[in-house]
Amino acid sequence: MVTRRLAVSDTELEVLKVLWEHGPRTVRDTAAVLRAQGRTWAYNTVLTLLQRLEAKGYVRADKGSLAHVFHPVVSREELLRQHLQELADQLCEGAPAPLVLALVEGQRFSSAEIEQFRQLLDRLEGEQGKGRRKT
Repeated sequence: MVTRRLAVSDTELEVLKVLWEHGPRTVRDTAAVLRAQGRTWAYNTVLTLLQRLEAKGYVRADKGSLAHVFHPVVSREELLRQHLQELADQLCEGAPAPLVLALVEGQRFSSAEIEQFRQLLDRLEGEQGKGRRKT
């Protein structure tokens, strides 16, 4: 089940990506990474963005030390699932199959990725078979 949270703005997403890619960070550390990526946001701007993410439930602040350390609460995969479900709801009456088919059709995948798809399909097929036997 996908937990619905308030939407993340593009700027909030940039900050969240820093936490995903670099781990828990203070405001100052987060701002330093963003500066290295070409963002020139002031400390207070980064703080505001982290506080918004905290209020929306995407990060939590460890306030045990002088400098608060922000941790991601939502993984990239969880946020991706949330966005894809919203897109399926909006365009496909909630059905995920048309969205998945449109996403993968015409794309090139490595052998390892194709094997992951096969394993997922096998698992889903097995779960569906178990569900049929119970009825």
